[in-house]
Amino acid sequence: VEWIAGHWRGEAFGGTTEEIWSPPLGNSMMGSFKLVAGGEVQFYELMAIVEERGSLVLKLKHFHGDMKGWEEKDDTVDFKLVALAEGKAYFDNLTFEQNSDDSITVYVVVDNNGKSQEMAFPYQRYN
Repeated sequence: VEWIAGHWRGEAFGGTTEEIWSPPLGNSMMGSFKLVAGGEVQFYELMAIVEERGSLVLKLKHFHGDMKGWEEKDDTVDFKLVALAEGKAYFDNLTFEQNSDDSITVYVVVDNNGKSQEMAFPYQRYN
């Protein structure tokens, strides 16, 4: 999934979203997410795609704008790899889709007032 590597920006949740993914190193990729709305950071996510038991898992932790964590100290939100296809990485409740060298879309199932819904996060490469 090395094609995910890069600096990406888009619009969602009424603000600017940003994801930055490092190239693979040490059997993992490291990523971050930030939502800025009204000129302020609303929340962050720190992520890693790691090799585990012969497959991949995306591990995620949420943080408020003041960097106070949402999850308990040792807990992560995990998305296990379901399938890989040309330009697509399907994780459980999260999918990366490569639209072009400079465009990706991330689809995430989110909880919206107790109801699950899939949201699309379209990104353009940001240099």
